[in-house]
Amino acid sequence: MPDPDVVIVGAGAAGLSLAYRLCAPGGAVPLSVVLVDAPPGPLRAPPRTWCFWEPPGGDYDSVLAASWSQLRVRAADGAATVTRPSPFRYKMLRSDAFEALADRRLSGMPTFRRTEATVTAVRDTPDGGGEVLARDARGERILLRARRIFDSRPPHRLPPARTTLLQHFMGWFVRTERPAFDPTTADLMDFRTPQPARGLSFGYVLPLDPYTALVEYTEFSPAPLDTEGYLRALRHYTQEVLELGEFRITDQERGVIPMTDGHFPSRAGQSVFRIGTAGGATRPSTGYTFAAVQRQSRAIADQLRAGRELRMPVPYGARPRAMDAVMLRALDSGRVDGADFFTRLFRGVPGERLLRFLDGGSRIHEDLLIGLRTPVVPMLRTVAELSFKARPFSPRPIRPRSFKAGGEPPPPSPPPSPPTGHEESTP
Repeated sequence: MPDPDVVIVGAGAAGLSLAYRLCAPGGAVPLSVVLVDAPPGPLRAPPRTWCFWEPPGGDYDSVLAASWSQLRVRAADGAATVTRPSPFRYKMLRSDAFEALADRRLSGMPTFRRTEATVTAVRDTPDGGGEVLARDARGERILLRARRIFDSRPPHRLPPARTTLLQHFMGWFVRTERPAFDPTTADLMDFRTPQPARGLSFGYVLPLDPYTALVEYTEFSPAPLDTEGYLRALRHYTQEVLELGEFRITDQERGVIPMTDGHFPSRAGQSVFRIGTAGGATRPSTGYTFAAVQRQSRAIADQLRAGRELRMPVPYGARPRAMDAVMLRALDSGRVDGADFFTRLFRGVPGERLLRFLDGGSRIHEDLLIGLRTPVVPMLRTVAELSFKARPFSPRPIRPRSFKAGGEPPPPSPPPSPPTGHEESTP
């Protein structure tokens, strides 16, 4: 096979989504694509869950694990706010189902090739293209050249930032002995959990049927917990808060997502581009990534398949990024109570408008109205503080970690913060 038009590094949500769209039927310009996937082992992400919202009739509706028309947030005192964000539905997609769907399309494409290799370098070439250096399972050297390279691997360093928190979690897929869940309603945030000294925590419940659900404990805070810390939090949440009674754990998820106002550049060279989390597709204020990955991959594929010069799409505009920076700083500084902040948003803003806001698609007048539902004085003080706070010069090294329900490829996390009473552990 001659040099392909495109090489994609990484077969997570971002890499597979881009390959899926580049190789779709039709298009003015046929493209040859090579997808480089990590071999089985520590560099390949385990099965994981992605969650997002969109109207019915999406590209992946046929392989969804579940979807919900109602969302619920519970305040610390247990008061429930239920919203029906029509036309949106909250959707749950398992990575193995998504990969099987993509494989069915891609396996029949003569211009597509998938290879397993460990990538050691991605760089520009003097002729205006790019190249990927890798080694296969036998240790033999592989060299791939293409006009464009799209790299979805998590970055090794977080960018300079004024504020960085971690969204870290552990979740159980549980099967109860009695009906314990309402399969019509997803619990996005349940604040009936002990709150950390810095940041916030909440439960997250995605019911698949009356007996089965994904139940997670999540924190936004400076450092992950150790394994026993997550287990203790989940035991408390499932037994003392949800009162599930006897249940079996059928699967488990665990991960860390960076929540930072640092800028993730979409280019790593003249012909090398970053996509997914590495290209800024993770929303700093929520950790959601999958919907932005779809927008990003669709925009890239539309341009290349039409023969146009590539202009890398921006997952989130300047205004959403600025609002995220304020929210993260206010939360990290303790100026706002996180549980109260999100509870007030869901109580005071219509569900459809709030989801568009959280996805970066709201209009400026809607943003202003939503801003009035937040603690105005602390937020204005935070705006003033950020105006005079420069980003640190040196980026922070990070290590890949496992991944979140609602996210993308395995995300990075910063090195351990100074001791906080929690021992960092690797899943």
